[in-house]
Amino acid sequence: MHERKAHIECVNAPKVALTKKRVCAYARVSSDRDEAFHSLSSQISYYQQMIAGHPDWEFVEVFSDRGITGTKETRPGFQAMLDACREGRVDIVLAKSITRFARNTVILLETVRELKSLGIDIHFEEEHIETLSAGGELMISLLAARAQEESRSASENQKWRIKRKYEKGEPINGNALGYRLVDGQFLIDEEEEQTVLRIFSMYLSGMGTTAIAKKLREDGVKTRLGLTNWSIYGIQKLLKNEKYCGDLTLQKTYTVDYLSKKTVKNCGERPMYSIQNDHDPIIDRNAFARVQQEFARRAAKVSRDTPKRYPFSGMITCCRCGKHYGRKYNGSKSSYKKATWYCITSNTWGKEACPSTQHIPEDILIEKTCEVLGLDALDETVLRERIAGIDVPRENVLIYHFRDGTSRTVEWQYRSRRESWTPEMKEKARKKAKAYYETKRKEQNDDTKTPD
Repeated sequence: MHERKAHIECVNAPKVALTKKRVCAYARVSSDRDEAFHSLSSQISYYQQMIAGHPDWEFVEVFSDRGITGTKETRPGFQAMLDACREGRVDIVLAKSITRFARNTVILLETVRELKSLGIDIHFEEEHIETLSAGGELMISLLAARAQEESRSASENQKWRIKRKYEKGEPINGNALGYRLVDGQFLIDEEEEQTVLRIFSMYLSGMGTTAIAKKLREDGVKTRLGLTNWSIYGIQKLLKNEKYCGDLTLQKTYTVDYLSKKTVKNCGERPMYSIQNDHDPIIDRNAFARVQQEFARRAAKVSRDTPKRYPFSGMITCCRCGKHYGRKYNGSKSSYKKATWYCITSNTWGKEACPSTQHIPEDILIEKTCEVLGLDALDETVLRERIAGIDVPRENVLIYHFRDGTSRTVEWQYRSRRESWTPEMKEKARKKAKAYYETKRKEQNDDTKTPD
């Protein structure tokens, strides 16, 4: 007898929709040369095609950095990738290798753990590691430690080569408008020379650095990088550069450590080397000397009434435009004025030049600095002895770079108005309120009096 087989099917079973994973990628090249640029373009195209080729993946974006080392946390593309993850727009991050992602072990592990807590997986192609898999973090720790040691060794070798070049009087770069460094010799660039001559002439005619920068922007005069975003700081630096009268000073700045790559002014921590009549001048010595005298005269005129330097002057750097923060008072015409620190580029030229529009209240800056240094009150000597610089990578975040090579990231929040008031401000407000209510009471008493 033929056995009949029943076909059983659930006709009202809910259909499970296939949820695509939202995928982004991070690419980086540490060199800013043309061949590195093409390499970065190749990486971006590769990831775009790779993500599009997975039917269960949804393309988000390829975040990238060019000409920035992997030991830095303040890479713009890297921070944009983290922001996208924190905003819940990403499920998977793709990276070519651990060294492309980060060479700093601390940064790498902190990032992996943060994204892991958000349920975000990082796929490292060369190492075949997925961070949400079992044992993924242990393997990453071992590989990252090796990568960091390689960076340290490469940095020490580079420092040795630079030191030997300086001792021989050889520059390591030619980053000066008006000159080209060819075979170790500064040669005048005739086109850029005219811009340099014009800037010196404008300053000696009485124009200030702000007016000069504004005029160059209006006229569309380009910098070495082909940009027109002249800054006040850039003009000042150019006018004080001894290269333009034919002299050369080597090692004006130095890199604190191989992890942060923080460059600071050399105030005697490293030897400096001076060479007189090293190359052909663009500005004759008399004109150059007059510019320096004019700088001193204008500075003395301003400093009679306004102190020029503050504890944090020259220490805070905007990571979006690379310029320093300045200090000013918010509400300076009111009795409740407060000192704040701001990005000079954004404040002068607007958010089109730099999107860093947030001001940092000085009282919060002092509080966080004391917290980092373990002090009860701010001590400028200790501050400058221990901290090489403070970076602002994004809103409400400060990165302190110590002179021993370590770094610390700190987050902050605005205080409520009540918390931000000083005892003096509270007492003044109390007296004002008291006077107001006494006046109102007197007016009410006068209104209620019965006329004779």
